[in-house]
Amino acid sequence: MHPARSRLTDNLDDDDYPAYTMGRAAEMLGTTPAFLRALGEHRLITPLRSEGGHRRYSRYQLRIAARARELVDQGTPVEAACRIVILEDQLEEALRINEELRTQGGSPSRPRSTA
Repeated sequence: MHPARSRLTDNLDDDDYPAYTMGRAAEMLGTTPAFLRALGEHRLITPLRSEGGHRRYSRYQLRIAARARELVDQGTPVEAACRIVILEDQLEEALRINEELRTQGGSPSRPRSTA
């Protein structure tokens, strides 16, 4: 396989690769560019910028934005939806780390009672 083609395939498989323009991302989510900008203002997602300064979104960021949109569609204010999604993401990461530690036998030991 040609090296340039291999890199392109790697980029397409990378959840963090900023492949989507703001317009395309908004279209995929069924929302507006203003909604995506609001998510950025509330620090839920921070899109990368192209050389021309245009916002670019990854698949991971689109999944996060889709979850926020679900909450907003249910009546949750944007700011609260962003906070909820951030906390959900942190919890998921903590659970993943705990599971890794358990499977590696490296779970932290509990302090023993001296009583």
